[in-house]
Amino acid sequence: MERMPDCILFFEVHQPYRLDRHFKAKLIKHLAARGHVQIKDLETLYLDQDLNRRVIRRVAERCYIPATSLFLELLDEYVNFRVSYSFSGILLEQVERWAPDALELFRQVAKHPRAEVVGQTYYHSLACLISEEEFRSQVSEHKQLLKTLLGYKPTIFENTEFIYDNHVAVLVQDLGFKAIFTEGAERILGWRSPNYVYRAKGLNLRVLLRNYRLSDDVAFRFSSRWWKEYPLTADKYASWLAASPGQVVCICIDYETIGEHYPEETGIFEFFKHLPSEALKWENLRFATPSEAVERNQPVDELDVPPSQTVSWADPERNLSAWLQNDMQKIVFNEVVQLEPLVKELRDPLLTRLWRLMTISDHYYY
Repeated sequence: MERMPDCILFFEVHQPYRLDRHFKAKLIKHLAARGHVQIKDLETLYLDQDLNRRVIRRVAERCYIPATSLFLELLDEYVNFRVSYSFSGILLEQVERWAPDALELFRQVAKHPRAEVVGQTYYHSLACLISEEEFRSQVSEHKQLLKTLLGYKPTIFENTEFIYDNHVAVLVQDLGFKAIFTEGAERILGWRSPNYVYRAKGLNLRVLLRNYRLSDDVAFRFSSRWWKEYPLTADKYASWLAASPGQVVCICIDYETIGEHYPEETGIFEFFKHLPSEALKWENLRFATPSEAVERNQPVDELDVPPSQTVSWADPERNLSAWLQNDMQKIVFNEVVQLEPLVKELRDPLLTRLWRLMTISDHYYY
């Protein structure tokens, strides 16, 4: 019997710093009280930290703590189960500050021999569209944070929202990563399947492609009563995974799908609780970390994605339009890009960090 694909279960774990809609009022109040504004005051003025704290605590209680506890139990129970995570730097900052109980569970996952942590940009940003220097800086900063907080050194990379093209691939390989995730969009694959390992154009970098149909069955259709496959059960989903031809099937979703997007009463926790046992009933289906998948499977073809065809996992278009389509998005992003040399010339760490907080992709999406 032909071997069915390795299954990669990948979770994106990210929460942005939300900007304060009342910045002007806060600034006026601050000036009235102190008469001046220092650089060290700006982050507090720009960010709605009360909202950020409340969101982190809510998501930690609904998702991060119960879901991570569940996956740690499953990793211990099933020696052939695997899971992988990508934590943004600003998410780790916030859980360290407001949800240390969640951070401790993330540490346990990072240390587990059957789990893998994937690198990304520190600020979950659009740095790859700003400059090579800034992209390298944010990736290096993220590497250092993973080492400091989780004791982990990543070898697989996931750019913000799976943004990918040939230029990104060059930078990622140059930064020492052996593989990268991106979206298995038809416009970059043509007739080919996302269920194979590919090689970036002209490079040794391996490319793992998200199977968006199977991923979105969980991420967007899990509790949709109009869907002909409702309800989605673990045994049904496992049969779909087992029926997928190819080398590898990448199921990549936002971690907040579990408990936050879909509350516990939808059955989402029960679904994942039973998924390993149901999937492992299929003899030729096995779970894999991203590293295991690229070690086991040789690339079948080269993937050529010129910068004019940049791909992402965002929205039906799967390009950059989620962040850079309308005039307001373009104007604001261009202003941030133009500030880069001016900010860096001042060599002020607080000002540089504030500028980098403005590169967070969520600001342009909302």
